Amino acid sequence: MNAFGLIQIGIILLCTTTTSCPQCNHLPLQRRKVVKNSLQLLDKMGEKFPRQCLREKMSFRFPNQVLKPRQRETVKVAIEEIFQHIFYIFSKNLTLAAWDETALGQFQNGLYQQIEQLEVCVIKKQTRYFWSKEANRLKLKKYFKEIDCFLKDKQYSLCSWEISRAEMRRCLQLVDKVIRKLNN
Repeated sequence: MNAFGLIQIGIILLCTTTTSCPQCNHLPLQRRKVVKNSLQLLDKMGEKFPRQCLREKMSFRFPNQVLKPRQRETVKVAIEEIFQHIFYIFSKNLTLAAWDETALGQFQNGLYQQIEQLEVCVIKKQTRYFWSKEANRLKLKKYFKEIDCFLKDKQYSLCSWEISRAEMRRCLQLVDKVIRKLNN
């Protein structure tokens, strides 16, 4: 490769770093807004929790220790994975969920955009390597797998979706609490 080619690559890398860094510096504030907006959209998607679903309530246990690691980068990766799992669940068979489609689409788009931004900003090679070795990642996967299996077992019924929506609201509230702590 000639010197001109190396200069071009250097300029591209410089521009990429310059444009992505400011975006990443404002990420905690953006994340907080996305979580707040997602919570509002979850509420807007459906009406109040249906009475007929009260007897079907399921108790899921969010692994709180996932959001309490010592390293900030590990928490960011955990939050990114939570968003990915929520996006995956809400991309499933939604035919029986009687939700506002516009709010659902906005909810999905907001999560997707946040996942994309986090993937750019998180130092993936190092953090993912350590994160993948932790038992916390498996606990998080198990939690979302329980929700996914619950939906499948209930054949994606209206009540199973409402219970899952309520659980995702609780999960996002925990994420919001952690993001506020990270900002302080």
